[in-house]
Amino acid sequence: MVMSLRVSELQVLLGYAGRNKHGRKHELLTKALHLLKAGCSPAVQMKIKELYRRRFPQKIMTPADLSIPSVHSSSMPATLSPSTIPQLGYDGHPATSPLLPVSLLGPKHELELPHLTSALHPVHPDIKLQKLPFYDLLDELIKPTSLASDNSQRFRETCFAFALTPQQVQQISSSMDISGTKCDFTVQVQLRFCLSETSCPQEDHFPPNLCVKVNGKPCSLPGYLPPTKNGVEPKRPSRPINITSLVRLSTTVPNTIVVSWTAEIGRNYSMAVYLVKQLSSTVLLQRLRAKGIRNPDHSRALIKEKLTADPDSEIATTSLRVSLLCPLGKMRLTIPCRALTCSHLQCFDATLYIQMNEKKPTWVCPVCDKKAPYEHLIIDGLFMEILKFCTDCDEIQFKEDGSWAPMRSKKEVQEVTASYNGVDGCISSSLEHQVSSHQQSNKNKKVEVIDLTIDSSSDEEEEEPSAKRSCPSISPASPLNNKGILNLPHQASPVSRTPSLPAVDTSYINTSLIQDYRHPFHMTPMPYDLQGLDFFPFLSGDNQ
Repeated sequence: MVMSLRVSELQVLLGYAGRNKHGRKHELLTKALHLLKAGCSPAVQMKIKELYRRRFPQKIMTPADLSIPSVHSSSMPATLSPSTIPQLGYDGHPATSPLLPVSLLGPKHELELPHLTSALHPVHPDIKLQKLPFYDLLDELIKPTSLASDNSQRFRETCFAFALTPQQVQQISSSMDISGTKCDFTVQVQLRFCLSETSCPQEDHFPPNLCVKVNGKPCSLPGYLPPTKNGVEPKRPSRPINITSLVRLSTTVPNTIVVSWTAEIGRNYSMAVYLVKQLSSTVLLQRLRAKGIRNPDHSRALIKEKLTADPDSEIATTSLRVSLLCPLGKMRLTIPCRALTCSHLQCFDATLYIQMNEKKPTWVCPVCDKKAPYEHLIIDGLFMEILKFCTDCDEIQFKEDGSWAPMRSKKEVQEVTASYNGVDGCISSSLEHQVSSHQQSNKNKKVEVIDLTIDSSSDEEEEEPSAKRSCPSISPASPLNNKGILNLPHQASPVSRTPSLPAVDTSYINTSLIQDYRHPFHMTPMPYDLQGLDFFPFLSGDNQ
């Protein structure tokens, strides 16, 4: 069967098996025969039969023609027979599906078979999907294969099949975690879709109106994103699909995947199935640490390059200010990192960045909003030194020679200002002490205090002249700070007619002026011989 294949078909077979597909025909035949003698997987055998049917579509195949006497490998399932290999002839006629026989789908799916796939499938394009940081690739169950259908309608459907080896079944079964409410697997069967482009590794990209069924059961897909504009069709976020819970963990029965989608003009899509192992953010952080810390001289060279004066520019940058707080969590950096593709010096915390992408993988730099994949992350050695020596500052400034200096925060500036105010307070206290000492020298002098406030509670009292009262003189036992001060007490009244005035320090007023104002307002005592006379009759007579 292999000897009858052409050069193009031999190249497809070797490429599917992951072997070198370059060379002349006899070299390709030798490689294919060595592949068979070394023991090939059931998927490779399925591919050989598919290519043979495409080479001789009118030939009636029998079980004797399909048998491969040269293949005797212990790694193959013991129950592998022509009836369990897809694309077998059925009742002497070619199978309707090139991948699955009717007997594998069961009685309830026999009527659904004619509309699944066509007799011709495209070859496997040379497509590579982007590596996912949170998954380690263990095996390739279905190589990237183009989505194609025999009909020319807009809505299309095709079918794929893959089989698991005993080792793969053991890996999946042993990774089962039933501690939570949902049964999870660390080793997963992962389904991925992408564009059929060979120029670079492709990101996950879902075809329009995608629908997936695994072993006849619908597979749940990521929910639709809300449209950004009115009238725009909502789209699903393109992510890998975990189909482990729908896969038959058996080495005797293959698994089927039915994919339906809407065709687009000028766009072709491919799908692939992988066996992967899921990783946690802790493992990724340990791997990032294992890569080592980048030499601080690299960052110093970048600083000098940024601060080098441009002779053609009139504006020159003389310093750079960088924060030691993570832009994601607004906390102090613990593991400062940035991507090699970033041109800035500002770092972000590696722990928070990896944990954020574990929940929603975007891998976008929080500083410049550019792609910052995990493979390009580096730990900055210069920032590690700065965090070690600068423990009481959250912002630093880089200079032209690559050195750095801490920047004071607003709180520290306020503390310094308060210390200056404390010095001013000491100076004012010394002045007050000098004034009080000057007043203490005249403590035995008698000082008259004049009350200038008006205590009035009605409009009638406003018409009466203000009473002049003589306040008792300050005794030596009185406080020193009250001596020589005009005491202006504010008496409580229903309506205050006069605003309260602060006490006036008379140390700045000449003492002679105070003595001059004291005598006119002092009431002279009445003579002794006039104290017993009654003057009211005389006043009433004058009024009459």
